[in-house]
Amino acid sequence: MMKVMEPTPQEIKEKRIYAEWGLTDEEYRMISEDILGRLPNYTETGLFSVMWSEHCSYKNSKPVLRKFPITGPQVLQGPGEGAGIVDIGDGQAVVFKAESHNHPSAVEPYEGAATGVGGIIRDIFSMGARPIAMLNSLRFGELDNDRTKYLFEEIVAGIGGYGNCIGIPTVGGEIQFDPCYEKNPLVNAMCVGLIDHKDIQKGQAKGVGNSIMYVGAKTGRDGIHGATFSSEEFTEGEEQQRSAVQVGDPFMEKLLMEACLELILDYSDLLVGIQDMGAAGLVSSSSEMASKAGSGLKLYLDDVPQRETNMTPYEMMLSESQERMLICVHKGREQEVVDLFEKYELDAVTIGEVTDDGLYRLYHRGQEVANLPVDALAEDAPTYYKPYEEPARIKEFAEMANFVPEVTDATQTLIDLLQQPTIASKKVVYETYDSQVRTNTVVRPGSDAAVLRVRGTNKALAMTTDCNSRYLFLNPEIGGQIAVSEAARNIVASGGRPLAITDCLNYGSPDKPEVFWELWTSADGIAEACRVLDTPVISGNVSMYNETDGQAVYPTPVIGMVGLIEDLAHITTQDFKAPGDLIYVVGETKADFNGSELQKMQIGKIEGKLMDFDLATEKKNQAFVLDAIQKGLIASAHDCAEGGLAVAVTESAFGKDLGVNVTFDLPKEELFSETQSRFVLSVKPENQVAFEALAGDFATKVGEVTASGELNIQAKDGVIQTKTQTAKQLWEGAIACLLK
Repeated sequence: MMKVMEPTPQEIKEKRIYAEWGLTDEEYRMISEDILGRLPNYTETGLFSVMWSEHCSYKNSKPVLRKFPITGPQVLQGPGEGAGIVDIGDGQAVVFKAESHNHPSAVEPYEGAATGVGGIIRDIFSMGARPIAMLNSLRFGELDNDRTKYLFEEIVAGIGGYGNCIGIPTVGGEIQFDPCYEKNPLVNAMCVGLIDHKDIQKGQAKGVGNSIMYVGAKTGRDGIHGATFSSEEFTEGEEQQRSAVQVGDPFMEKLLMEACLELILDYSDLLVGIQDMGAAGLVSSSSEMASKAGSGLKLYLDDVPQRETNMTPYEMMLSESQERMLICVHKGREQEVVDLFEKYELDAVTIGEVTDDGLYRLYHRGQEVANLPVDALAEDAPTYYKPYEEPARIKEFAEMANFVPEVTDATQTLIDLLQQPTIASKKVVYETYDSQVRTNTVVRPGSDAAVLRVRGTNKALAMTTDCNSRYLFLNPEIGGQIAVSEAARNIVASGGRPLAITDCLNYGSPDKPEVFWELWTSADGIAEACRVLDTPVISGNVSMYNETDGQAVYPTPVIGMVGLIEDLAHITTQDFKAPGDLIYVVGETKADFNGSELQKMQIGKIEGKLMDFDLATEKKNQAFVLDAIQKGLIASAHDCAEGGLAVAVTESAFGKDLGVNVTFDLPKEELFSETQSRFVLSVKPENQVAFEALAGDFATKVGEVTASGELNIQAKDGVIQTKTQTAKQLWEGAIACLLK
C-alpha cells in the first residue's frame, strides 16, 4: 500500500491546514513561535488541535468554571480527575459524573448515545469505583415530525442497548421537549459508583522508568477529531463527520471494567495511575497523566494495538475508539498486568515509559514524530475571556405584562397538561431500560429520585438529573438557581440529604456574546444555589456549539445530584399510600406562569419575566421536609414542578390508583402555576398532631386521600373532577401515541 504523503510543516502554515482543525491564526503562532520555536509537523499540529479544543481545554469556559464552589468537608475529590468523589461515612464514598454526547448523537443517534454511556462508565471505574447506576437527561424537539421521532427512538435504544448489556441499571433521568432542540438533541449521561476510600485512584504517570501500558480494545480510525467535532457548530446540508462518531461494544467494556477493578483492588501495589481514553483518545489520556505528575513521556506507536493497517501516528493519537484505558505501572511488573488482562481476553501492551524531562515524545517506525513540552498540550492552552452582553430578549421579557392563562374548564386543562410530552409519563422510555439488574434498586424510575441501597449498610443513595431550560431562557441566573434547587428538592422528597452535584453545561456558540452571557450568568446562579444548599460541584463537563444554522438551544445546564439517605426507613416515594391519609402543601403559591408548561401549551412559546425565587425559603422548606421524613411523620412526598399543584397531586394519586379530595384557597388558574419551593406531602392520621406541631406555618392541610378513585380538586372558582384511571391512561399513553 502506497504511503500517503502528509503535508510538510511549511504547507500546514501556508495552506492554513491548522484552521480546518479549529486552531486560530494566533494559536498557531503561539505554538510555532512561543512554545516550539519552529513549525510543528503534521502530527504535532493535530495533537495541539484536539488538546486545545474547547472540549479538552475548556479554554472558553475556564473563567466561568472558577465561579463554582468545589470544596466541602464531604468532598474527597473535586474536578480535575475522571470523576468527583464524596464521602458517605464508614470509609465509603460515592463517585459520580455526567458527560454530554450531543454532537455524535445528532449524527448517529444510536452509537452516539451508546458511546456516551460507555465513556461515562469508564470515567467512574477509572477512579477505582464499581459503577452501580446510570441516569440520563435528554432534550428533543417536538414529537411532531419523523426526524425527531427517529432521534428519540434511536437515542433511547442506544442508551438501553449499552447500559443493559453491561449490567448497570439505568435508574433515573428526565426528558424535555422544545422546538429549539429539533436539530440539536442533547444527550447527557450520568454514572454513579461506590468505592472504599482506600481504593481511590488518580490519573497520573510518575516515577522515571515506569511503564505506560495500553489496555482494552484495539485502536481504529473511528472518532478521529471527535473532540474538535464537539467544539463546532452544525450547518444544515453539510455531510456531517460520521467518522468522528465512535462505535461501542458493551460486552468488551464489561470485560474491561472487571479487569480494571480487579487490577485496582488486587494489584494496587503495582499500579501508579489509570485514566480512561475518552475525548482525544491516546493523546489526552497520556499527556494529562504526565502533566498532572510533572513528568515526561516517551510513547512507541508501533506497539499500539491496531485493528486497521498502516495507521499514521496522527490517526493513532487522535482516534477515539472505545473501551480503552491507559495505565502507569511500576517497572518490572508489566507481565502481571498482561496475565491479568489475558484472563479477560483483552490486550495489555507496554507502549511507553515515564521520563523526568517534561517532554512528550512519540516514536514511529524508528523515527521521532513528535517532541513537545507535555504541559503545552495539557495545561498551556490559552484561556479566553469572551465578551458577553445581555440578549435583547431579556429586556423585552422584563417589559412584558405577565402571561395570564385562560382556564375555562380546569379538568380539561389538567388532562391536556398531563399529555404534554414534557409532563407525560416517560414509562415508554424507562421500560426499555433494565433498572433492576444487580438488585440494589429500591426506588425505580417514575418517582422524584431513584434510590439504591448501599450493600452491607442501612444506608441508601438518592440520585436525580434536573434542569428546566425554559426558566433559564427567561432568566439564566435565577433559572440556574432553580435547576440546582429542583434537583435538591427531588433528593429531599426521597428522604435524602443532598451531597454534591455534577453538571453538563449545554449551550450554543461561546463566540456569540449573548450565548456567553447566558453561560456566565447561569453559572452565577448555579454557584449561589450550591453555596446555599451546601452541594459543591465535584465534576462535570461543558458542551458548547449546540446550534444549527445560527439557532442555539436554550441554555441547558443539566444538574446531576446525589444525596445520602441515612436510614433505609427514611426512603420516601411520591405515591399516596392509603385512603384517609391527609394531604399537605409546603410553600406558597403565586401567579407564576411565565416559562410554565401552561404558557407553552396555550401560546406555543415561552416569554416574559421569570418568577421571583428565594433561595433562603427554598433551603428552609427543604430542611423542614427532610426533618419531618427523618422523624417518620411523612407517608409520601412529591416536589411540585412542571404543571404545578394539580399535576403534582394527580401524579401522587397514580401509583396506587387512589382518589383525592382537596380544596385550595386559590383561583383555578393557580392550580397550574409553577411557583418554586413547594412539596405535596401525605401524612397518616395518627401522625397528624405530631406533624402539625413540627410544621407550624410550613405546611397547609388541603384535604385527604380517598378510596374512590376520583380526583376532586376544588379551587375558589372551579373544580377538577375526573377518574384517576382516566387521567393516568392519558398520561401514560401520550408519548407512545405521539410516536405512532
